[in-house]
Amino acid sequence: MKKLVLLLALVAFASTPSLAQTGTVNNFKIHRGTNVSHWLSQSEARGEMRRLHIQEEDFARLERLGFDFVRIPIDEVQFWDEQGNKLPEAWTLLTNALDWAGKHHLRAIVDLHIIRSHYFNAVNEGNGSANTLFTSEKAQQDLINLWYQLSDVLKGYSTDMVAYEFMNEPVADEHEQWNQLVAKVHKALRSREPQRTLVVGSNRWQGYETMKYLKVPTGDKNIVLSFHYYNPMILTHYNAWWTPIGKYTGKVHYPGILVSKEDYDAAPDDIKPELEQYIKQVWDINKIRADFADAISVAKKYGLQLFCGEWGFYEKTPREMGLEWMKDMLTVFNENNIAWTTWCYDADFGFWDQQHDCFKDKQQVDLLMGK
Repeated sequence: MKKLVLLLALVAFASTPSLAQTGTVNNFKIHRGTNVSHWLSQSEARGEMRRLHIQEEDFARLERLGFDFVRIPIDEVQFWDEQGNKLPEAWTLLTNALDWAGKHHLRAIVDLHIIRSHYFNAVNEGNGSANTLFTSEKAQQDLINLWYQLSDVLKGYSTDMVAYEFMNEPVADEHEQWNQLVAKVHKALRSREPQRTLVVGSNRWQGYETMKYLKVPTGDKNIVLSFHYYNPMILTHYNAWWTPIGKYTGKVHYPGILVSKEDYDAAPDDIKPELEQYIKQVWDINKIRADFADAISVAKKYGLQLFCGEWGFYEKTPREMGLEWMKDMLTVFNENNIAWTTWCYDADFGFWDQQHDCFKDKQQVDLLMGK
């Protein structure tokens, strides 16, 4: 009997992921991708409209174009009601998307984009007090519980093909608040999935400039470090209605000094504080290189893949300047082995027009693919 108990214990030990096993680096290799956004996140569409918005053909198209992975933002409100009950259709759409991605040789990052206790743009919309995540133990446990449920459904997908980004663009008052939450969620997910690749960004909208404050869980090589980059905002968000800088309607210039003294003087007084940085700073490829330096340094320190999860320009951006900026961004990405996903596939930053089933900007896609 003792021998049988010992044998069963050895079998159980062998089948349990050990620390040594979790040290194995996944084959989650990523290079160039796009965000399949405004579908399971930041969208009010439900039912047939949501079901038809993204189909298998979209993933087939991305494969044909030369993309090798996608980032799929999802929102809590689409997957759980206010009582915490699952909303089945969204779960089916997500698993369909992951199945289609795998079929078409696209790796995927599932990105928990907006949760009820934290919305990245709340502070800019005058509703920052609604973000309770960093001051509430319950809210933090709720976040972990969301990932437990996601893991229960997604754990069968290969760790070489699917990764988790457990929160998008955190906005904590103190960097240490985010670091403590990273440690807590990392520990919880590792207890369930020791081998899954986890995507972790830094505080304050996943800013490149805050990466140096991020405390990365040590000894875990299945982490991808993420930052977002939309600078200079006056170019990438030109005439964007939701940002203060979008009120500017004068000329912009890239590369170089973005706003001339004459255009600054002619601008409305209420946006001049937003413009001041753009009449002094030269913006070009060297500025981008300088901005990326800290993020690159942190990735090298930990020996981890660096990933720009969001970048792109708004559809009202002067196109030739937007493409010139994109060309410089791609050069710096390639110089430093930085993986990326554009924001986004379709919608107002996208290159594809879902409504008319055609390209919005084929030249942009060719540039992205190095043609």
